[in-house]
Amino acid sequence: MKIGVEPPVAAGDADGQDAPRWPAIRSFAERAEALGFDSIWVPDHLLPHLDALGGPGAIHEAWTLVAALAASTSRIEIGTLVIALPWRNPALLAKMAVEADEVSGGRLILGIGTGYHEPEFAAFGYPPADDRPVARFEEALQILVPLLRGETVTFTGRFHAAHEAVLLPPPSRRIPLLIAARGPRLLRVTARWADAWNTAWFHTPDERFESRMAAFDEALAAEGRPTNEVVRTVGIRVGDESREEITERLVSFEAKGADHLIVRFEPKPTDVRLERVAAAVETYRAGMPVAVGA
Repeated sequence: MKIGVEPPVAAGDADGQDAPRWPAIRSFAERAEALGFDSIWVPDHLLPHLDALGGPGAIHEAWTLVAALAASTSRIEIGTLVIALPWRNPALLAKMAVEADEVSGGRLILGIGTGYHEPEFAAFGYPPADDRPVARFEEALQILVPLLRGETVTFTGRFHAAHEAVLLPPPSRRIPLLIAARGPRLLRVTARWADAWNTAWFHTPDERFESRMAAFDEALAAEGRPTNEVVRTVGIRVGDESREEITERLVSFEAKGADHLIVRFEPKPTDVRLERVAAAVETYRAGMPVAVGA
């Protein structure tokens, strides 16, 4: 099982109410890579509401960070968790993804979703929820996915269109496409198109987690895909638990079918929390027995 982390990118992730600056983000990513984490994941928000701050919070733009992290690291995978697809033209997004993957040397995981935080959509002039049906998302995939595979795309739909679109230079590999999904219809779309699926956020693999895994199994079966054909990524929350407790949680998530865990630190990412999770990962990978409370 792979294990990744979210870096500090938003207000609340640093001391005070300001978002961390780029040197702090870069330093965290470089440290995560040095500690042996498999991946680092950038969230995509424009104006998140943070209750702790009493209003909208600052956050850095996702794609700029992806490109910067691609150039600042050398081994760790770089994922988006997740790009709000309604904010970007699907053909242009494919072009951006291929370029970011080129800069990274083939380390991008393109995570996408429908978006959900309505104040961001309203503030930046994007369509409201009742104008964002799953059909809009699926149309975008019919342009995005073939382009990522190096195909030339002509498509005319209700929401999106492309005419002889092609990516030049072409993709150097098949970039993994991850979709974050929950509802039955979107799970079916994910099972049909995605290389990876994301569900989040969990402290332990509880009944809610097991229910979501079972629902995705059903979606895969309905689309005629084997249950092990799509990578299952799981967002988990980690605070100040002991190394032993974290290790036990890693083991339990793997036992319940997770392929790739993504750690979100609570209440914020710090070097101490990163080091503690890294120690737990080392214990987990070594297959050492876990004695909680020792």
